[in-house]
Amino acid sequence: MSSVFGVLFRVTTWGESHGGGVGAVVDGCPPRIPLTAEEIQLDLNRRRPGQSEIVSPRDEEDKCQILSGVFEGLTLGTPISVMVWNKDARPEAYREMETAFRPSHADYTYQAKYGIRNWQGGGRASARETIGRVAAAAIAKKVLSNHFPSFEIVAYVKSVHRIEADVDPATVEIAAVERSIVRCPEPEAAARMIDLIKSMRKEGNSVGGVIECVVRGVPPGLGEPVFDKLEADLAKAMLSLPATKGFEIGSGFAGSQLTGTEHNDVFEMRDGKVRTRTNFSGGIQGGISNGENIFFRVAFKPTATILRPQQTVTVSGESTELAARGRHDPCVLPRAVPMVEAMAALVLCDHFLRQRAQSVSENV
Repeated sequence: MSSVFGVLFRVTTWGESHGGGVGAVVDGCPPRIPLTAEEIQLDLNRRRPGQSEIVSPRDEEDKCQILSGVFEGLTLGTPISVMVWNKDARPEAYREMETAFRPSHADYTYQAKYGIRNWQGGGRASARETIGRVAAAAIAKKVLSNHFPSFEIVAYVKSVHRIEADVDPATVEIAAVERSIVRCPEPEAAARMIDLIKSMRKEGNSVGGVIECVVRGVPPGLGEPVFDKLEADLAKAMLSLPATKGFEIGSGFAGSQLTGTEHNDVFEMRDGKVRTRTNFSGGIQGGISNGENIFFRVAFKPTATILRPQQTVTVSGESTELAARGRHDPCVLPRAVPMVEAMAALVLCDHFLRQRAQSVSENV
């Protein structure tokens, strides 16, 4: 089913952008994991609209409610349901999209697939659907941290349009990321990115960019051979996010320009553990984590809905001009940072539970 993700840690998201609310049901969470709504809320606050002058001005507090699966601050092992009500929906702002397809948006493809679509903000195609993912991932992070004390995920904006930050994924800290409204930890690049996004907003235009993510404290042994390789599931997870256009891990495409002697990660013993001297593999070899930092990059396109007249066609096949209205992000990247972290957490939690179920390895 298209709205279900995971094998053992199984997440179902539901809801439309301008419906009554959105949320998620998490099945497979182990029992006795400490969990509160406030912990989930921390990540939802990083994802919500209206948090700064460079994101969508939609005024949503995105306050979550845990409806089931938690008792006296501990998970029960039963399905956990989390809900967020939509408070500032304005479906009337999308009336023009009822009959006209937005260029590069999912309007036409949803109509082609189902013969019907929710044109109010894009329905399920809206990034508002990711609230359920972020809420579920807050639970996944608790599971992982409970078993791996050094576990940490840090994502950040690596580039916006042609502005690229110089960031070391081995040392970057989440506090540095959160100091900037664009979520870029390099101050000089962040300032230029913010200026560019403001300019795009004034022009009714949009820009894309790249988010880089590093995951620390993952033990060796997570992942499956062949089809469910860890990097393959990470790629699927990231490319399931709205507006994503590319994924690369470790050396990525740049690795294709190196020789084997340059690219191979030499093994060595360090502090009694097998380690690699370099990390071109991005922490994964043969589809299985090797204990090094996992790091990858995700490319996001410019926001499809722009406030400029564009040529398009109607549902009946007539040519027309569409000038979109509504409240949209001129750049999705600042709010996509917690989304990237969320999908990484969901993949890793699922693979941790799968490994624990089939192996008695001391690593997990």
